[in-house]
Amino acid sequence: MKTTHCITSVLVIIGALNWLLVAFNWNLVDAIFGAGSTMSMVIYILVGISGIFLIITHKKNCKACDKSVGQAM
Repeated sequence: MKTTHCITSVLVIIGALNWLLVAFNWNLVDAIFGAGSTMSMVIYILVGISGIFLIITHKKNCKACDKSVGQAM
């Protein structure tokens, strides 16, 4: 599970950095693989699935959230 968490975290970070670049009118994924290419779509799908995975497993894997829950009680 740790390997999956690491891979999904890297993909979400890549997605976040790409969104930062999109804000400056430059899409790194499209620049590397071509706008609308199959590979670009695969990257976007993997980043999206990674985000969903992290949303679902976040509380179980996040040490900071685990500590804040204990302090609230």
